[in-house]
Amino acid sequence: MVTGWSQNVGEVVRRGGWAKDALIVRWLRNIAVVLVSVVLALALAFFAFPPPIDRIEAAGSVLVTARDGTPLRAFADERGVWRFSVRLEDVAPAYVDTLLAYEDRWFFRHPGVNPLALLRALWQATLSGEVVSGGSTLTMQVSRMLEPIPRTLPGKLKQIWRALQLEVRFSKRELLEIYVNLAPFGGTIEGVQAASFAYLGKPAAHLSDAEAALLVVLPQAPSRWRPDRHPQRAQNARNKVIARMVALNHWSLQRAQDAKLEIVAARRLVPPMLAPLLAERLRRNGGEVVRSTIDARLQTRVEDLVRSQLRRLPSRNSIAVQVIDTTNMETLVYVGSADLYDSDRAGHVDMVRAARSPGSTLKPMLYGMALDAGLIHSQSLLIDAPQSFSGYQPSNFMERYQGPVSASQALRLSLNVPAVDLLERVGVVRFAAALENAGLELRLAADAVPNLSLILGGGATSLEELIGAYAAFARSGLAAKPRLRPGDPLIERYLLSPGSAWIVRQMLLRDPSDHFSARVFDGASRVALAWKTGTSYGFRDSWAIAVSPEHVIGVWIGRPDGTPQPGQYGAVTALPLLASVADSLPHRVHRPAMPQEVRSTRICWPLGHEQQRTAPEHCHRTLDAYALGAVPNTFADRDSDRWQPQKLKIWRHGRYRLNRSCLRPDAEVIEIARWPTLAQPWLSTALGERSALPPLHPSCASDELSTGIRIHGLSDGMLLRNPGNRRGPIVSQLQLLGSRGTVRWLSNDRLVGQTTGMAAMEIRFEADGDYRLVAIDESGAWSAIGVRVVGVDD
Repeated sequence: MVTGWSQNVGEVVRRGGWAKDALIVRWLRNIAVVLVSVVLALALAFFAFPPPIDRIEAAGSVLVTARDGTPLRAFADERGVWRFSVRLEDVAPAYVDTLLAYEDRWFFRHPGVNPLALLRALWQATLSGEVVSGGSTLTMQVSRMLEPIPRTLPGKLKQIWRALQLEVRFSKRELLEIYVNLAPFGGTIEGVQAASFAYLGKPAAHLSDAEAALLVVLPQAPSRWRPDRHPQRAQNARNKVIARMVALNHWSLQRAQDAKLEIVAARRLVPPMLAPLLAERLRRNGGEVVRSTIDARLQTRVEDLVRSQLRRLPSRNSIAVQVIDTTNMETLVYVGSADLYDSDRAGHVDMVRAARSPGSTLKPMLYGMALDAGLIHSQSLLIDAPQSFSGYQPSNFMERYQGPVSASQALRLSLNVPAVDLLERVGVVRFAAALENAGLELRLAADAVPNLSLILGGGATSLEELIGAYAAFARSGLAAKPRLRPGDPLIERYLLSPGSAWIVRQMLLRDPSDHFSARVFDGASRVALAWKTGTSYGFRDSWAIAVSPEHVIGVWIGRPDGTPQPGQYGAVTALPLLASVADSLPHRVHRPAMPQEVRSTRICWPLGHEQQRTAPEHCHRTLDAYALGAVPNTFADRDSDRWQPQKLKIWRHGRYRLNRSCLRPDAEVIEIARWPTLAQPWLSTALGERSALPPLHPSCASDELSTGIRIHGLSDGMLLRNPGNRRGPIVSQLQLLGSRGTVRWLSNDRLVGQTTGMAAMEIRFEADGDYRLVAIDESGAWSAIGVRVVGVDD
């Protein structure tokens, strides 16, 4: 064998073949080295120079939606592009199926490049002399979306290269999702979700067959086929896709015919703009799609009502409205300002959150705390008359006073003096602390401390915090923070007992059939509402807040800059809008059951006792009341050294009252139920006589029950007339003889001025009519006269 092998070698050498074969081997080795180097270089380049994916990872636009997905407001990204990320499963299947069938049938089978499609495109270009189709797969189109690639032969090679890289880096599903989110749809619109909202007004999950076909073809020529500018071109292009789906046997002929019936209408691109200030607030929470609790239908309706109301308001006014669902505290309506783009009305300022003086809107919480403290029941006798509380002298709207009123009446009429009286008894610090614990913080001026003015708007809070506190009246005394997103936690805080919350709601309850509600609500509200209005000092803020079993509605109207607006107040300005909003809400006609701790009873005035525990002669007036536990008595007189116990025992002989200076053996002891001193000027003649003391016997010495004050300057029953040659107001100078300290003068229940001691008071009679003049000194002693004026109006 060795010999044979040597012979073969020798033969090769003789023929010169050994050198030739060696050369071939070297060539082959060199080619192999080059190929390996190229492969290694390509591999290195493949992984060392990956495709740019910044756009995939970049944050897109932010879309804030209503609870049902309806867009509220969209915010473009930093490049000014509208793109809303969407998952593949949240896109209508019709769109995905049509996209794959029309653009890339072999998407799930090729490695990113379809050679047959490229050859077909080359053949078509050769025959026609122009580019008919690009032969690009969806992956190749994605590569062009990620970076600018020129439409040249080198550009096509780069596109193929990038497509292969993308196929290695991403799964087919991921690539399809990238396309869905980055595809161009004209102008600054990217992605099928943004295009669906912009052109069709709906999310991509709800696309019909025709709409899916339109959005599949649109990226091929987004400027030429934009449906908002060229609807007929867009429809022709869409029909081309529909025909292709039939030709590929993906759609039946009937399905295609049904799709073609839909017209591509020219729709102006108007960005969604519902609850814009809420959207601005929520976008900061992060995420590209932020779902809110807003009810889009109600929001639209209320914004229409706000625009209508705005036309009736002075310039520079704004409006804020918030509506919550009391069952879960979700915010259904949020109007932060009247017009976002109206700079004259400071439309960019969110008045739902702005700190403003609440006026009288805190009074229901105060009455609830007074109920829980056992100070009052729903019909407790309170006094609305000029009073001083350690130097603080509150007055009512229009300076008019009602005299003796029930707690319910005082709350409904928003009387200031009874509220300040209650606050002093409840405690200012306790009241403010209870509100703050419940989520309603009262902001005070620098270095200020809580004081009695809090109940009249002496602090500042927001509509949102007021809404949360008022929810306690529908939620068994639990206040809660309004929720803006479905995932927000429910934060509840104790404010009132279930019993007091229920009673206060009954005190505020207005039935649509009563005269005032019928006039203000104009038959609009279909459900009885418990509502309260408020007006801040100087007519700067008008409030109206209502509670039903299902909702809390809050309305604020005013100027954001705090400029006073005389004549604008809660009952006139804010309440009509609240009534219209209430009528827009769905209601279940029912009333919550009375809590077990509440009992209904009949009480007597002036003592405040239950009727069954009161002697008939001491029961001057009966009222049906709600109480928690024991029924509290009427408050004793405040700051009066002339008053005696409410049930006063005296000696009487005949028609006279006796005292120790003139006591007789045959005198009888009687007991008289007295009305509070400050209530007496307002009592009817019959009630006054039942409560009056008999005159002191002439032989008796004056005592503490005697009063010697009287009005001097006019006499009771006097007729005042201008002389025949004179017109205009009649002016009289009056004094309260025997008085001490500050004297307050009232004309027909309206405060007209005050004097000190027996100083003169000028009273002006501006019109004909009957006038009742009352003077009350700081001890509670009073005197009243009636006069008639004629000849002023002639």
